[in-house]
Amino acid sequence: MKPQIKIPLVALLSIVMITISCSDDDENVTTQEVSTENLTLAAQVDVIDDASYDIVENVYLENVQDTRSTVVTSFFPECATLDVMPNGDGSGNILVSFTEACTLNNGAVVSGQITLAYAAVNEGTREVTYEYNDFTYNGHGVTGGGTVVRTFENTNGNPQAVLTSSITVDIANSDVDAARTLSRTREWVEGVGSGTWTDNAFLITGNWDTTFTNGLSRSGEVTSALRREATCPYFVSGELSIVTQNDIEGTLDYGDGTCDNVAVITIAGQEFTIQL
Repeated sequence: MKPQIKIPLVALLSIVMITISCSDDDENVTTQEVSTENLTLAAQVDVIDDASYDIVENVYLENVQDTRSTVVTSFFPECATLDVMPNGDGSGNILVSFTEACTLNNGAVVSGQITLAYAAVNEGTREVTYEYNDFTYNGHGVTGGGTVVRTFENTNGNPQAVLTSSITVDIANSDVDAARTLSRTREWVEGVGSGTWTDNAFLITGNWDTTFTNGLSRSGEVTSALRREATCPYFVSGELSIVTQNDIEGTLDYGDGTCDNVAVITIAGQEFTIQL
């Protein structure tokens, strides 16, 4: 990644002063305040959201997906109990229960339950609904759920999932909650049929809106597909176009393919490196 302006972690509590022109002749100028702490919270919710759904994805792939191969390496340890309840017509339900502080095989620490209901296959697609119940991901509370339309083979020849969801994230070590609605496509581009989760990779496109209880709102739209690799808890590359509640526009860059907790926000022409 090209050199960026580095912000120490303590500086995330500071306020970035952005000057925005309010008229064509630049005679009237107002100063908007953009908190780097708020922008970091929004980026963290991006990660929490997709990482939580990744668990749903693995439940489905290991237990329902018709084109799955024999599971060689499971995503789930003994502290996760999966009850698969087929209805006999191709549809069914799954209840996933995690003990307190259950460490998944990717290192994430979770608790609570996730429920899935899947329909029978219809012309190469299957609809799945899911819901988080008293669920936590690395200490963050996640409630709500969504609907997924899974396609066994898209135009690229890859499996994909098209999601619509509405969730709330209770951010750990913060008094702020985030409500999110989204429409997202998750294309499975690597590891298909290998029988292990460790080589899976996904490309993610779509858009989402996030509203925080502290008054911040931020919308995001993927302009360069976000890449998620199963062994990394963060997006490793891709770019998001963002707009805040006061119509300040910017971008969020997740990097060049390296697995790290670093992302770069560009807002009003200024670049800031944040830690997720």
